[in-house]
Amino acid sequence: MQQVGPRVSCHDYRTILSYNAQLRKFSKYTSMSELKNDRFLRALLRQPVDRTPVWMMRQAGRYLPEYRATRAKAGDFMSLCENPQMACEVTLQPLDRYPQIDAAILFSDILTIPDAMGLGLYFEAGEGPRFKKALRSAKDIEALPVVDMHKDLTYVTDAVRLIRRELNGQVPLIGFSGSPWTLATYMVEGSNSKDYARTKQMMYQQPEVFEVLIDKLVISITAYLNAQIEAGAQAVQIFDSWGGALSYHAYHQFSLSPMQKIVDGLIKKCEGRRVPAILFTKGGGQWLKSMADTKVDALGLDWTTNIAEARRSVGDKVALQGNMDPAVLYTNPQRIRDEVATILQAYGRGSGHVFNLGHGVTPQANTENVGAFFAAVHELSEAYHT
Repeated sequence: MQQVGPRVSCHDYRTILSYNAQLRKFSKYTSMSELKNDRFLRALLRQPVDRTPVWMMRQAGRYLPEYRATRAKAGDFMSLCENPQMACEVTLQPLDRYPQIDAAILFSDILTIPDAMGLGLYFEAGEGPRFKKALRSAKDIEALPVVDMHKDLTYVTDAVRLIRRELNGQVPLIGFSGSPWTLATYMVEGSNSKDYARTKQMMYQQPEVFEVLIDKLVISITAYLNAQIEAGAQAVQIFDSWGGALSYHAYHQFSLSPMQKIVDGLIKKCEGRRVPAILFTKGGGQWLKSMADTKVDALGLDWTTNIAEARRSVGDKVALQGNMDPAVLYTNPQRIRDEVATILQAYGRGSGHVFNLGHGVTPQANTENVGAFFAAVHELSEAYHT
């Protein structure tokens, strides 16, 4: 892949400002329909709402038969991601099925950035994502380009524009990226990993080399999220899927600090509205106070964290998103309703809560149970906002 953008040694975050300026100069974004339902955005900003908004991570996915049909037409997962029309189609499918959903999330993958950097993303049946190249040396990392949003990932911003047009103000659209640490684990390991042995070895043994990789990802992710905002995303989420695998000090140095730089570099306002940002570290419940200090708008919680304790911990600094165990969707509507009631009661009265699962919905989830989940939140939460 041809080198794009500047090479980065360490801590050259002025490049982010340059990328933001380029983004504004070349953006084709035009104002779109007024929102008919802004409950999700208002809750993220801790403003009053009539009921707790709800959406679901992996909202468009394999649990839906209509998604499986569209993916079969696409041929493979990356072909689906790279086709803006099909990405739009699957993004909207859950909203067509479940009218209680308060936000759409862009259909894409967290590994589009490493793929655009030339690592060659592909998917093995039953094995998950893999890269044709893996980063194993300082030389590999030095040769790695940062992403040029005007060349490398236009299919993502094209999809964002199309989805916004087709939503026609129905609900807000969420853009997203993986965190620098999470993307780095895939890039160094070359695939999924249970212990991140190669990544941690590089992180501890060659921290200056690993920092160069993290720096390049910070710049690329910031440009990527800002491009999504300019194209029409009305909120963004950073998925730190594997941050919980780190020690206290390693998390703050190699995961949270890079995410702080991204939050600082994000476009804060577009279309006359605040663009809220959400940080979600799976397994990160013990670091909520540090995460809230980033001045991000909201924190995602996995199901291992007590949402009442989380609210007491962060006070009114941030909104909270979560956090039902996805496995509850394997049960029945009454059990789902009971769990929703428990979480709503634990959070308590007032705004600042976005209901979600504690991680993505699984392919085995029953569509009727998913519907019962959305309906329960919609019905039961109103009492907490009157």
